[in-house]
Amino acid sequence: MAKNNLALLPAIALSCVPVKTIAQNQQATDRPNILYIMCDDHAMQAISAYGSPISKLAPTPNIDRLARRGMLFKSAFVENSLSAPSRACLITGQYSHQNGQRQLFEGIDSSKTFVSELLQRNGYETGLVGKWHLLCEPKGFNWYHILDDQGKYYNPTFCSTGHFGDYKQETGYATELITKHAIEFLDNRNKNKPFFLMVHHKAPHRNWMPAPKYMNKYADVEFPMPETFWDDYATRGSAAHTQKMNIAYAMELIQDLKVPELLDTTDVKSVASYNALMGELGRLNKEQRTIYDRYYMPRNRKFLNAKLEGKELIKWKYNNYIRDYMAVIASVDESVGLLLDYLEKKQLEKNTIIVYTSDQGFYMGEHGWFDKRFMYEESMHTPLIISYPGHIKEGSVSEALVQNIDFAPTFLSLAGIKQPKEMSGRSLVPLFNGYTPKNWRKDIYYHYYDYPTFHLVRKHDGVRTERYKLIHFYGKGGERGAQENKYQLIPGTHENRLYNALKNAEYFQNDSDVNYYEMYDLQNDPNELDNIYGKKGTEKIFKRLKKTLDNYRKNFNIDEY
Repeated sequence: MAKNNLALLPAIALSCVPVKTIAQNQQATDRPNILYIMCDDHAMQAISAYGSPISKLAPTPNIDRLARRGMLFKSAFVENSLSAPSRACLITGQYSHQNGQRQLFEGIDSSKTFVSELLQRNGYETGLVGKWHLLCEPKGFNWYHILDDQGKYYNPTFCSTGHFGDYKQETGYATELITKHAIEFLDNRNKNKPFFLMVHHKAPHRNWMPAPKYMNKYADVEFPMPETFWDDYATRGSAAHTQKMNIAYAMELIQDLKVPELLDTTDVKSVASYNALMGELGRLNKEQRTIYDRYYMPRNRKFLNAKLEGKELIKWKYNNYIRDYMAVIASVDESVGLLLDYLEKKQLEKNTIIVYTSDQGFYMGEHGWFDKRFMYEESMHTPLIISYPGHIKEGSVSEALVQNIDFAPTFLSLAGIKQPKEMSGRSLVPLFNGYTPKNWRKDIYYHYYDYPTFHLVRKHDGVRTERYKLIHFYGKGGERGAQENKYQLIPGTHENRLYNALKNAEYFQNDSDVNYYEMYDLQNDPNELDNIYGKKGTEKIFKRLKKTLDNYRKNFNIDEY
């Protein structure tokens, strides 16, 4: 690809000029505004710019508009495919073991420097709206307006700057409210400073509740099933067999697919699923509930009368999952359009770098799954689109290996702020030319810790190169696995409360202890159906990947594997 004119970037963006010099000599207008938009669980397959069969039936015109204006990254990955750990990687520029956020709740070391602090100290007006999901108060923000925990789709509660933990309910749909508050920040900010705004959507997190206007948007659409949907995991180890994220048996007809008519009061799992759904539906006001019932009640009657079984039932679950998921995405895409329109109207688009991404990838039926967590491609692979008019060539594509630990260094580089030594990521600015420098990373490290909990995905770490992937699964099985975690057995912690709730719902299985490898040739097997670990002729490949993995563990002082 032809080089873009990197010389157009502000000189300060590519330098290591001391912070003091920048503060003394640079005007606010010389540094770009930064708008970072991140969804929760937005799969690449659900963005039409990436060209998947699903997205062709449910396009995302505004996100595609952003891609046409900038660079689409095809090899962007997360270090830990789980919401809070991913957010901790983003805000600190560090791996999970470095920032402390290994599992879903407790963990982040709030004494670590957040990228928002450095930007704020050096002249940026900083804002955060939407999902935070870290148990500490946001640091380094002039203003924040954040959801309680995961947040709710309908009539959610927020807390604001100076009132951390004091949540107040607002009327409306979460995606629309987050967009509204983002624009309020842009309207009310200090216009003499560049801004750094993080817009974190709750959508499209489980259980995928669409906005009223999009409730039936895809009601009549039959989405194609992925070619790997009926994967039997024949070559994989036990982790793929013992997970609880299969659409066939783990996706809940009541909570996830919104069929409360199936409640069985004698079944503890059925009751738990029903209560989870009612916790969402109980928030709807009369008008919202009327629209909801108008769509779901006739659908449910038709489903119950059909008495589907076997593969026909599984196909029904899959299609209605995707219908709800893509209807939720319609609101996200609308939000992106509103923000782009705002920047253009205010003539801010030329000096604003816009990042669109997700906190991780997501399964949309691949291998029969939903959710994320695994080091397999659909989970660790995340969408990433960056627009910076005049500095990034329109419609460009990058194949470089990048990770979410790179976002903080990138923001600092663009602002002319020296990257702290403790940040493990690297700036993406050198990629804006449209080519990958010779000294760019050739591999990435991944580590997932959150077991035993939702979906029962086993602990594992590994490395991915451009062609190969090596995964190491390890740890005690079943409830014994809680012994290896810092917070799960400590009374009063969020992790302990979740552990006990799942235990009472009879969620856990007596899984075996594990310690084994899987290895994949992504060039010849992009769907990861053929585990080549231990096969004749792969010994040198394994030795090379194992050395790379060991080097990561040693060089970054990784204390668990």
